[in-house]
Parts: sequence; C-alpha cells; structure tokens
Amino acid sequence: MGDVTLNLRVDAYSNRVLDMVKAAYGLSNKSEALNQLAHEYGASVLEPELRKEFVEEVLRIDKEWRQKHDFKRKMSFKELDELMA
Repeated sequence: MGDVTLNLRVDAYSNRVLDMVKAAYGLSNKSEALNQLAHEYGASVLEPELRKEFVEEVLRIDKEWRQKHDFKRKMSFKELDELMA
C-alpha cells in the first residue's frame, strides 16, 4: 500500500504524545511516530477479539440449526480438502 499525505490538526496532548513516541523510538518526525502508533494499536481496532456473548450466540444458533435439520453427520477431512481445492 502506498503512502497517503494528510494534513492533521492535533491538540497539545496528542502533540506531546507524538513527540514522546518519536523520541522513544528514535524516529525522525511525527509522521513516523503516528505510523508507529498505528502499527502498535491498529490490530486491536481492526481485529478485535470476539466477545464471549457473540461466540455463545453463534454456537447457540448453530446448535438450533443442527437440531432443526436433524444434522448428525460430520464432514470428513477428504470432503474438507475437496472444498478447499
């Protein structure tokens, strides 16, 4: 992915944080500091862990569907491989 040019306005606190990140990592500018923060914390925003309630709801729905459709047979590894091919 290529670079994107941004014109940002940050408050005094955010400016201090960027300065501290810049100094802590030996970066040359605040742009690199912002990139560092994005790389460190981006995964927690883009790939959040599934909430326990959501997982339980999905498992409940799956169980109800299996009971409703009398689904008892499991897929074999061979069938799975054929689907993935």
